[in-house]
Amino acid sequence: MTPDPKWLDPGPFLRGVAWLDRGRPVRADPRDLARLPWDTRERAALPIGVRLEFTVPGGARAVELRYRAAVPGRTGAPRGPAHCFALWHGDRCAAESFTAPAEEAVVAIPLPPGPGPFTVHPPVSRAPVVLGVRAVGGRMVPAPPRPRWLVHGDSITEGWWSTRPAHAWPAAAGRALGLDCVNLGYAGSARGDLATAQQLASLPADLLTLAFGTNCWSGVPCSAPLLYETARAFVRLVRQGHPDVPLLVLSPLLRPDAETTRNALGATLGDLRTAMEEAVRDLIAAGDTRMALLPGGDLLTADDLADGLHPNDRGHARIAAAVAGAVGGCGFAAAPAAAGATAAQQTARTADPP
Repeated sequence: MTPDPKWLDPGPFLRGVAWLDRGRPVRADPRDLARLPWDTRERAALPIGVRLEFTVPGGARAVELRYRAAVPGRTGAPRGPAHCFALWHGDRCAAESFTAPAEEAVVAIPLPPGPGPFTVHPPVSRAPVVLGVRAVGGRMVPAPPRPRWLVHGDSITEGWWSTRPAHAWPAAAGRALGLDCVNLGYAGSARGDLATAQQLASLPADLLTLAFGTNCWSGVPCSAPLLYETARAFVRLVRQGHPDVPLLVLSPLLRPDAETTRNALGATLGDLRTAMEEAVRDLIAAGDTRMALLPGGDLLTADDLADGLHPNDRGHARIAAAVAGAVGGCGFAAAPAAAGATAAQQTARTADPP
């Protein structure tokens, strides 16, 4: 076979996309940024969780991606994981190709034998944008669509301290469940902002997970009664767009320095966790039968934390396993019929603000 002679539009291959802003994947509605906190807007510009999924009928030797990424200045060298494009086949990483941020470059990723499906996880540093894709020694087609899972949370959901984007707990749980995970985790933010709830309500979804609350202890302090009401209000707004979609709430995870330490409003993280869990239980008791609670306080130990707050790879894997095991409690089942029913919903919302 001969390789595809031209670059293919990456759009049909992209997964994990919430919105497009002039063709660039973003994680907040570009028409509605003014209502969001500045830290949410900043993190939403990064393509966390965006990836490419494809098959190679008849086989191919490699796939090439043409991309553009912000080039750091002399004092702006990238931090964190190396600029790496990782190829996954099922539940294992099959290849990694290391490159550098560039105004425009091509990276080649070798493919193992077989048709796939394959997933390429681009790096998230320097916000790379894929401009084109093509197969070498064959052809590639977009992988079949999967049910769409919206996951909202903070830096832990965003995947901080996982060594690769594919190791973050939403990515790992999405693989286990066979879902198209859309990562709407915002580091330093995710404090129950109601504008975010309305944006979640506007997106297509077959499953929802909310995992915020930790940042309500520190950056912008919250009392337990306030978080109780905030959680209820947040869910109510999400439900306006998704009245019957299964919804799993993960309460705040272990944070040893905050468990019994009071914030400026007198609440410990333990108090805030209890308030959120009570809010969820009360909503379920009031009739929201498509909602479930996963208590987060006992999911991790201190050894699962890389810095006393963010999980290491083992911690992310433990969260992913717990979430994957809990989604059935809110009535979600990834049946083949459900995957077909959501095919029309796979296209991201496109917004080009004036």
